[in-house]
Amino acid sequence: MNYLSVENISKSFGELVLFENLSFGINEGQKIGFVAKNGTGKTSILKILAGEDAPDTGNVIYRKNIVVTYLAQEPNLNKNLTVEETIFDSENEILKVIERYESALKNPMDTESYQTAFDAMEAHQAWDFETLYKQILSKLKLEDLNQKVSTLSGGQKKRLALTNALLSKPDLLILDEPTNHLDLEMIEWLEEFFAKENITLFMVTHDRYFLERVCNEIVELEDGKLYSYKGNYSYYLEKKEARIESEMAETGKAKQLFKKELDWMRRQPKARTTKSKSRIQDFQEIKEKAGKRRSNHQIELEINMERLGSKIVEFHNVSKSFDNFQILNKFNYNFLKGERIGVIGKNGTGKSTFLNLLTGNLQPDSGKIITGETIQFGYYTQAGIKIKQGQKVIDVIREFGDYIPLKKGRQISAQQLLERFLFDRKKQYDYVEKLSGGERKRLYLCTVLIQNPNFLILDEPTNDLDIVTLNVLESFLLDFPGCLLVVSHDRYFMDKIVDHLFIFRGNAVIDDFPGNYSDFRTYESSIETEKREQKSEPTEKKSWKKDSNSKKLSFNEQKEFNNLDQQIKKLEVQRDELQKKFAEADWSVDEINQKSEELQEIINKIEVKTERWFELSLKSEE
Repeated sequence: MNYLSVENISKSFGELVLFENLSFGINEGQKIGFVAKNGTGKTSILKILAGEDAPDTGNVIYRKNIVVTYLAQEPNLNKNLTVEETIFDSENEILKVIERYESALKNPMDTESYQTAFDAMEAHQAWDFETLYKQILSKLKLEDLNQKVSTLSGGQKKRLALTNALLSKPDLLILDEPTNHLDLEMIEWLEEFFAKENITLFMVTHDRYFLERVCNEIVELEDGKLYSYKGNYSYYLEKKEARIESEMAETGKAKQLFKKELDWMRRQPKARTTKSKSRIQDFQEIKEKAGKRRSNHQIELEINMERLGSKIVEFHNVSKSFDNFQILNKFNYNFLKGERIGVIGKNGTGKSTFLNLLTGNLQPDSGKIITGETIQFGYYTQAGIKIKQGQKVIDVIREFGDYIPLKKGRQISAQQLLERFLFDRKKQYDYVEKLSGGERKRLYLCTVLIQNPNFLILDEPTNDLDIVTLNVLESFLLDFPGCLLVVSHDRYFMDKIVDHLFIFRGNAVIDDFPGNYSDFRTYESSIETEKREQKSEPTEKKSWKKDSNSKKLSFNEQKEFNNLDQQIKKLEVQRDELQKKFAEADWSVDEINQKSEELQEIINKIEVKTERWFELSLKSEE
C-alpha cells in the first residue's frame, strides 16, 4: 500500500541548489534510512514530507487519511507545560478517543454513542495509554512528570518529543537523527521498539548500527541522484560497491573504503557459548583479539607527530565529586603509548567530567594527575566552534596551523586537510556563518587535527556528521599513531576505532574492558545468560507438589519454566546461523526480504519467551 509519492521536487536557497527533480515513494511497512552528505538538503526533504515546508517545484501526494508524525532535530515544545502536560497537549488521536469515551460515560443512556466510543478504545488499544507513556518516559530517563519543559536540557526535550512521536502511533513516522541525545541503553531499547512495532519509518541518522538493525531499505542521495537499496546497511555497502565498480572503475580509493567496511561487517564477533568456564576463555580471546585488531589496517597517512615520551598521563588515587554525586573515587590508571580507549556509560555518569580532568580543565578534589612533558592534547568538545563574523573557512583552520607533517618530509596542507574532510576549494572560501551544523562540526574537527596532537580526545565527535564524513574520520583515526580517547554513543564508530573501553557505571564505578563495544555486549550477554541458567537449575530435588506450593507455580507453569531456557537457546542458535548467512549468502532481493522476515520472527519469539521466563522466575520467588 502506497503511503505517499514524491514527484519531481526541487529546493533552492538563493543561488544554492540543494536538490532538484527528485521522485520516490514510501509504502506501508518500509523502514527507510535516508543517507546523504551534510548540506545536500536531508532535513529540507524531511520537512517537505512532513508538510512543514513546500518544495519550489513538484508535489508530494499523500494517501487519504494517512497520519504522519515528524520528529525534528530541535523540537518546538511549550516551555510553560510540564512533562506530563506536554503528553496530553499533543495532537495524539488516542487522546481524542479517550476524551470521547469519557464524554460517553457521562451520558450512559446514549448507548449508541457509548458503543462507538468503546469500539474506538478497543481499536486504538487506548486502555493502557497511561501505563504506556510512563513506561516510555522511564526508558528515556524522563521520570519527573512534573518537571517544567523550560528546565529541560536540549537532549531531554528531544527525548520528550520522541515520546510523543512514539505514542501517536502514526502510519508514517519521519525522524531526523532520532538517536542523538540517547545513551546506548536508550538506543538499544528504541531498536527493539521499532523491531516489534508495525510502523512505517523514513529517517535520517548517522548511527550505522541503527540502520543495520532497524531499516529494510536504504535510500541514498548522491550527486543529485537517488539510489535505492532494498536491504539493511550491510546490503547497502555491498550493492553500492558493485555500483561503483560498474560505473566508475577509476575510483579505486572509494572501492577500497567500502571493501574495508564490508570486510569489517563480515568479521562481526558472533555470539559465544555462555557456560561459566568458557566465559573465562571468551574473555581471553577478546583480549587477544583486541590487541591484534588494528594490525589488519593498512596505513595510508604516516603522520609524523611529536614523539611520545615514556610518561603519558597518570592518575593516582584521583577523586572528584559534585555536591553529593561522586564521579571518581581513588581512581588509578596509567595511559600507555598508542592506547585507543572508548568511554561509554549512561548520560550523567561523569564521562565529560573525566575528559576535563584529563586535560587539566578541571582539578581533582584529591589525588594527582601527572601529564608527561611531551604530551600535546587535541580536545574536541561538544561545545563546537566559535564563529567570527566575516571569517572564511580557510582562515579559521589557518589560525591553528598551516599543515600536518608526514614522514619522509611530506605534509598535508590546511587546504588538503579540508579537502579530505569534504570542503572543496570553492567551499573553503565560503563564510563560516553560511555553513550547516554538520559542516561546522567538520570544520571544528579540522581545527583540532591541524594542531597535530599526540593525545587526541574526542567527546561525541559523530553527532551531526553524515556517514560519508564518518568514513573519512574513521580512516584518519585508524592512521593516527598517538593516544586516542573517544566518548561516543556510535557503536559502529567505536567498534572500528577503539581497542578497549572504560565503562562508567555510575557512583564512581569504572570498569576497564579489553575489547570494543560488540565484544563488551557479547561478554555482558554471556554473563546474563549464565545467571539465568544458574537461576533455573534447582538446588535440590523436589516433588512437583512441593514446588507448586512453595514457589506458587502450577504444575504446567513449572513444566513451562523448565523448558523455556532450552527453547530460548535453540532460538538463539537459529538467529545466529541466519545472521551469519546474511553476510555470506548471495541472495536475491526477494530472498533477502523473506529471510529478514524469518529473522524478525525468531527475534520476536526470543523476546516473548525471555519475557515469559522472567515472569515465571519472579512468580517463583514470591
